[in-house]
Amino acid sequence: MLKEKLLEDLKNCMKDKNVVRKNVIQMVRAAILQVEKDNGITLDDNQIIDIIAKESKKRKDSLVDYEKSGREDLINELKEEINILAEYLPKQLSMEEVEKIVKEVIEAEGATSMKDMGKVMKSAKAKIGAASDGKTINEVVKKCLS
Repeated sequence: MLKEKLLEDLKNCMKDKNVVRKNVIQMVRAAILQVEKDNGITLDDNQIIDIIAKESKKRKDSLVDYEKSGREDLINELKEEINILAEYLPKQLSMEEVEKIVKEVIEAEGATSMKDMGKVMKSAKAKIGAASDGKTINEVVKKCLS
């Protein structure tokens, strides 16, 4: 289970004195614990992957601002955090793979125009999960529906 892997990796990076990795794993574990306590549930691996994907997205969004400010130290640290989070996410799909799935969803939903974008996005996101980010899926859906 992913929770146990995170705990094991946390122990290992503490032994190795890898501070950045330790901080990233602790942050993920804290986010998981917060959701579990707030909702009174125990998360499964898919829900944990969603949390990790959200944390990765936050960092990718921040990266743009950091690059504008030219802070190389922060940019490098953020890139390292994104790479660490990526280790726990499923393999990301290529644009072609996402497009193939989106076309299948469009056909299954009987979508014909941009008016159907909402239901196509919902179905595509459910089918693809954390294997691609919402922005990429959105771009592909727009391209296929226009």
